[in-house]
Amino acid sequence: MLPSRECEVIGGEGVCHQRLSCGSNECRISVFLLKFRADSCANTCHPISSKFSILGMYIGMPKIAKELSALEVKRLTRAGWHAVGGVAGLLLQIRSPSPGNSTPSRSWILRLRIAGERQVLGLGSYPQVSLADARDQARKLSLEAKGGVNLRVKKRERRSALLAAAARNKTFQQCAEAYMEAHASDYTNDKHRKQWASTLQAYAFPIIGKMLVADIGMRHVLDVLLQPTTHRDGTTGKLWETKTETAKRLLDRVRTVLDFATVNEYRSGTNPATWKGYLDTQLAAPRGLQQVKHQPAVPYSQAADFMAKLRKNESISAKALQFLILTGVRSGSVRLAEWSEIDLTKKLWTIPAEHTKARREHRVPLQPQATALLKSLPRVAGNNKLFPSPRGKALSDMALSQLMRGMRERGELTAEAVPHGFRSTFRDWAAEQTNYPDEIRRVASGHTVGDAVKEAYQRTDLLEKRRQLMNDWANFLDEEQKRSPKSAIRKRS
Repeated sequence: MLPSRECEVIGGEGVCHQRLSCGSNECRISVFLLKFRADSCANTCHPISSKFSILGMYIGMPKIAKELSALEVKRLTRAGWHAVGGVAGLLLQIRSPSPGNSTPSRSWILRLRIAGERQVLGLGSYPQVSLADARDQARKLSLEAKGGVNLRVKKRERRSALLAAAARNKTFQQCAEAYMEAHASDYTNDKHRKQWASTLQAYAFPIIGKMLVADIGMRHVLDVLLQPTTHRDGTTGKLWETKTETAKRLLDRVRTVLDFATVNEYRSGTNPATWKGYLDTQLAAPRGLQQVKHQPAVPYSQAADFMAKLRKNESISAKALQFLILTGVRSGSVRLAEWSEIDLTKKLWTIPAEHTKARREHRVPLQPQATALLKSLPRVAGNNKLFPSPRGKALSDMALSQLMRGMRERGELTAEAVPHGFRSTFRDWAAEQTNYPDEIRRVASGHTVGDAVKEAYQRTDLLEKRRQLMNDWANFLDEEQKRSPKSAIRKRS
């Protein structure tokens, strides 16, 4: 049987204080009794040393153990709690080896009595924590306990602080991935989402990806922006100078990730990717490094001729490109368009916010040419897409580009142009060949007009005025092919 609640085992010796209940027998200790034998209460108590003082037994003071040396502690192998001396209550706990393990586990224990309550604290494993370190810890804790510190509460608080600190130790890559996951619905299309990730993977992660965001400073951001790189034309140089547009986008994304980390309390202080007042003192202004390169476009004087050749192609990609040219919208909106967005009676296409770059609904007036094109499209049962791919999904981003590349290879297109460039073709025509206000032309392209105050008061999207502009554009595409490309177009009066 184990000792009763008021019996202790120290160094393999049993100690009974004052009156003890040992199973069915009762041990009564008086001040005249120095020791008792195991046969006095053989059920529960072990022999004690006569070195234990009468007064100590009577008032319950801890046994004053011999101060063991490091070698003596090392030789202790018997399972149990062994007092090592030097500090009252410091013990080495030895546990029997677990199955399959021949080495017993050993750890330091400190027993203290605080406000009448006994507390047992672990000080670490032996020999990872040496005898000298254990005694040093025990002395400090004993002094704190005498000063009224609740050591258990303090230990829990320290552990909670460590766990909280560990939770805040996030790397830049972890924060970037968390941000992209949280904002997955913000990307206008899958291509944009992949570009966001690929830019960081190519340029940021190799340098600061494994760094804690709390440790990232302006110097690390500069290391990312000034890393050596090679341009597609073969020239080499620093990223900020050689691929300025890419570097600008990269900087915006690094700043966004670090803002995300700050809000989540993974870091504090000023964002080191801030341009004004920080990086602008270290880097040349991007405007002076590289001119903006616009998407190559078909000149509006050649648009009608291109349209005539395009109409000879009966593929879904060709139909989609015709619809893009007529409506002047982005290719993503065309490729993702669904029949539920089309109202042929009102001659109206309502593009939902999730299919636009501005993330707001955009209404497009449809010309007779556009409605005729839609009516000619085959309807696939169970598929709501206007321009489905052979697999029934939306056309890929490359479908329209490959179509134009093929026309250029066959000599049907002389200009180095891409589908997105037709938005520029439309805007150039509207600016040079019509007198429509810039406000109408901008709304027709899906751009916001004016500041937030103006938008708040102007609720109309000028639909009917835009309808006149779009009808003129469609008629221009039809009429121009019958006339010389060099003839002037009479401006609208």
